[in-house]
This record gives sequence, structure tokens and C-alpha cells, in this order.
Amino acid sequence: MTVRTLIVDDSVTMQALIRRTLSNDPGIEIVGTAGSADEARAQIKALDPDVVTLDIEMPGLSGLEFLERLMRLRPTPVVMLSTLTSEGAEASITALELGAFECFDKLALRNPDEAIRLPGLVRAASTTRHRMAPVPVRAPVSQQDDYVPREGAMIAVGSSTGGVEALIELLSGFPANCPPTVIVQHMPPSFTASFSARLNRLCRPSVEEARAGAPLSVGKVYLAPGGDRHLEITGGGTKRMCRLVPGPRVSGHQPSVDQLFHSVARVAGGDAVGAILTGMGGDGAEGMLAMRNAGSVTIGQDEATSVVYGMPAVAHRIGAVVQQLPLRKIASRLLQECRA
Repeated sequence: MTVRTLIVDDSVTMQALIRRTLSNDPGIEIVGTAGSADEARAQIKALDPDVVTLDIEMPGLSGLEFLERLMRLRPTPVVMLSTLTSEGAEASITALELGAFECFDKLALRNPDEAIRLPGLVRAASTTRHRMAPVPVRAPVSQQDDYVPREGAMIAVGSSTGGVEALIELLSGFPANCPPTVIVQHMPPSFTASFSARLNRLCRPSVEEARAGAPLSVGKVYLAPGGDRHLEITGGGTKRMCRLVPGPRVSGHQPSVDQLFHSVARVAGGDAVGAILTGMGGDGAEGMLAMRNAGSVTIGQDEATSVVYGMPAVAHRIGAVVQQLPLRKIASRLLQECRA
């Protein structure tokens, strides 16, 4: 199937660069370009593209404002293009919350080795079967008021494409005294600080970027920092802590869900509960199998609620998942398995 794609960017030079990058893929057809939100609106109505690439920074109606209207009125898969500065990261996180499929660094288009990722993202975006909409934060759940986690219990989570919305939904169901929780979400280095701060504002537990030596504590959620290190847990008994380990990519990623899950299997075994959420590829599947073999309960997000049924599908296929659940039910199951 040819993916009919509309390019929206106020720079003619950038339009040409995006066109050249996407045209290298014979499965992608550029059906039009637009330099403003008004032009984009008209082009989308006339051309009905499968995917839109959208610049965050545009004159007049910004890319974020246009994205919000598009997702509300005419849901369409969107790949956002942004500079991955701290300001760009904050805007990109907002775009992902609003329903963008993924964000791509505009500067990477000038590096052929990195630019080749964009056609793959566009093709993957075209396969999504449902709107990626912002998830409302849920009010405190009364039955969690008396929640007490079992001593030594912990939760480990892995996610990728679609994970921003999924993690907001998941952690919104956690009480303030949730079991210690460690998360790897595939993100550029500049994104994870903004995202952890966003989660900390939206959710009842305390959410922070993991740092070396941070003790795993009740009521704390630790998000792996993006960059050149992997998040692991270390320690013994109930005294466990975060460890940041330099090293090459594992399962194509750095940090890697597999590396985190393997460490959880070694250190926590049956005390741990794992969840693998929406994402492209298969990172986390082998690590989740190790967790299950070590006695952990393992949960996979089901196909119907996954933005991309990749990571959970591979984990399910190799027998790593005890049960598949819709996203809305995963938080309560994780908490139930960790309850005293």
C-alpha cells in the first residue's frame, strides 16, 4: 500500500528536504505540501492524506494548535517535526499528548544515517487504526484510599511509540503510595526530563528521572533518562536502587526495556510485576520472558488499545506475557498483584 503523505512546514527548504527524504521510500507518495495551517487545512480536505508531517513552529496558527483541531475534527496520523532543544522537547511532549504518532528531530534530516528513520515512522503511522487522543487524568479512586503495597513488591514498565498517552493513563490510576515503579520509555535525551516533570504534575505518586543510587521507595516512580545509559535495578532483599549503566544499544535502544527487565528478573524475581505497553519493535519481550521465568506476573497491553501493537505482540508471541489486557485495566491489575 502506498502511503499518501502531506508535508506541512513554513520553510520551502525544509519542505524540499522532507520530500527528498521520504521520496527515497517507494512506498511513500508525497501528495502535497503546505506552508501554513490554512493551507494545510485546505490540502487535507482536498487530498485526504494517509499521514501528515507537521512542523511544530509555524507562523499564525501554531503546529500544536493545528494538531489539536485536526485530532478533534478530522483525526489523521501525524508525525511532528521539531528541534529537540529543551523548549522543543516540552512542545513535543504536548504534541504527543494531543495525539501525534511520534516526533522527529528536524536536524536529523541533514544526517543520512539518521534521516532514514523518518520514512519508517511515516509508514508505521499509516497503519494505526484509531485516533491517538489525549487521555484525561482520572480522579482519585476511592477504593485506593486504603491501598498498602506488599513489602518488597515493585513494578517495571516498558513502552515506546504511543507511550506518552499510555503512561499518563496508567500512572493516573496509581495511588500516592504505589509500589516502587521503574519505567523505560523510548525518548530522546532532551525529552525525559520534561516528561517526568509532566507526569509528576499529573499523577499522585512522585515521578522523577532515575538517577544512579536512587533507592526504590514506595510512592516513587523512576523514568529512565534518555541518552547513552541503560536503567537497571540492583541491590538485595527490599533494599534496591537504580543503576545507570553505560553500554551499546540493546534490542536497538538505549535505554533498553530488555536491559531493565533482565535486571528486574535477577534482583526482584517473584516480587516484581511487569507491564509491556504500546511500541514499535520487540524491545522488552526477551526481558519480560526472563521476568516470567523468574516468577514475576507479566502483563501485556492488548492489540485493540495499543497505538502500535509491536512490543506487546512480540512478548505475547514468545510466551512472555501471563495476560493481555486493555490499557484501562492494567493499572488495577498491577496494583492488585502488589497489594499487601
